Parts: sequence; structure tokens; C-alpha cells
Amino acid sequence: MIERRTLLAATTALAAPAMAQPRWPARPVTLLCPWAAGGGTDAVIRIIGQLLERELGQPFNVVNRTGGSGVVGHAALASAAPDGYTLGMITAEICMLHWQGLTELTFRNFTPLGLMNNDPPGVLVNGASPHRTVNALADAIKASRPGQLKASGTGQGGIWHLALAGWLDAMGLRADHVRWVPSNGAAPAMQDLAANGLDFTTNSLPEGRAIIDAGRARALAVMGPERLGAFPQVPTLKEAMGLDYSTGAWRGIAGPLNLPVEIATAMGAALKKVYDGEEYKAFLNSRGFGLTYADGAGFGRHLVAADASLGAAMRGAGLAR
Repeated sequence: MIERRTLLAATTALAAPAMAQPRWPARPVTLLCPWAAGGGTDAVIRIIGQLLERELGQPFNVVNRTGGSGVVGHAALASAAPDGYTLGMITAEICMLHWQGLTELTFRNFTPLGLMNNDPPGVLVNGASPHRTVNALADAIKASRPGQLKASGTGQGGIWHLALAGWLDAMGLRADHVRWVPSNGAAPAMQDLAANGLDFTTNSLPEGRAIIDAGRARALAVMGPERLGAFPQVPTLKEAMGLDYSTGAWRGIAGPLNLPVEIATAMGAALKKVYDGEEYKAFLNSRGFGLTYADGAGFGRHLVAADASLGAAMRGAGLAR
């Protein structure tokens, strides 16, 4: 009898850990952000983290891992253990950096969980510009000599630079027909535009909102599939010019490669609830951020298409290596 009890106790002890396996998440989750605190990506991932905490009952702590034009943060996420406790945001740059020769990382190093936001670039001119519509500006661009007009919005090869290259290509022009003036971001580019140092910019409309509201800049169009809720009067390129061209600085949540299916499924369901919630929509709308959603599979298809289109734009602009 003693031997039978000892054997039963040992069997129970061996089975206990498997039976007591905690359901994910059983502890706080780290959300890596590849861009600095205070920026658009940081704002979006923080509201997502707050709402995920409510949905899943554990803290989702945002950690900013910056540097290398986004390489550092994306690499940290890709190299994390695939246990569901280090997730993060991947941005449009993951489909750009490898084309520039800055990293070997691609979107294939991640498990896509949900596309949550897409900020399309706008076309903005000085408040006193004679170009009152995007068609008028486009006509001026076509009539200009290569390099005569100047535009900006970010650094050389950044997402807003590629937005310009893609728009020019859609109009049948060379991707470098307008001279790109590198800047340290949209804020200094908008100041340069307001001071008449540029002919136009192609950064997002939320980034130019303060100067637009002050009457020192005017938004002519948005390079997205639909108008923005915060800028309902600004038409899309398709509406204004008949050009079926759109792009944007999209953001989505992902995990390392080989994330367990059950964790990816649970996280995907929680992200859908976050996106569908009124609080998330109100937050993005109030700041002019674009609302775009795709589940894990849809986000994966988006990544394939984005990598191909951004690569083509970079090659056309002479930025690919």
C-alpha cells in the first residue's frame, strides 16, 4: 500500500506542472516601440497597450528602442524569445531598410498579428501659394524642369520621400523630377515650407496641423484610399486627379517569428476588440491618425505588397542598394 501511495504521489507531482500551465498572458508583456517617445508611433502603441491591458488583464509596458533609422527596435523584436512576452510594433520602415542595405531584417522575420493604423502622406503648400488645388500643383510640376521645384518632409529615403517618388511615377514623371531637400523630420520641413523655402511637402497632415491651422500652409490632397476624419475637406488623389495611388506610414503589432499559434490567436482577437472599440477610434480620429485594420493574415499580405511597392519606389528614386 505504501508503495502504491508513493507511486501515485510521484505521478501526481509529475503531472501537476502540465495541469497548472498558466494561460497567456500570465505576467506583464513588453511592447517594443522602434521610434522615440512623443512621436506618432509611440502615441499609437501606448493607447493600444492601455486597451490591451483591459482586454487581457496584464500590463502591456511600452519600451522605446530607438536608433539606426528603426533598425535597433525592429531587430530587438525579431530576436526576442517567441513566448508572447515580448511583442511590439513594426512600421513601414521594415519594408524599406533592407532595400537601403541598412539591415538584413525583413518583414519575414516577424509574426504579423494586426495592422492597426496607416497615416497617408498629404500634399501641402505654403498658405500663400498660387496653387489652390493638387491638380494645379501637378500641372506646375509637369511644366517644370527636372530639379527646379523642391519638396521635403523627412530625411533622404524616408517614407515621405518615397511618397513623393511614387506620386511622380504615377504621373508619368521620373521619381527624381522634383528635388528632395532632406530634413530631420516633418516639423522642420513644415517650418521651411511656411518660410517659402520649399514648393511643397509630402508629410502627413497631422504633422502639419499646427501650421495649417495657423494659415501658413494649405493641404491640397491626401495619398490615401479615403479622406481623413480630421481633414474631411481634403480630397484623395483618386478623387482629385483620378490617380489610383496611395501609400502611408502604416503601423502594426507583431511578434518574433514562430510565435505559438494559441498566443497569436489570442493576441489577434484582443487587437480586433481594441480596434473596434470607440476609445481607440476616438483617440486616432482626434489626432488625425488614419484608421486601418487587418488581421494577422491580412497584415501578412499587406507586408508582401508593401515590400514590393516600396522597393520599386526606392529603385526608381535611386535609393536602393
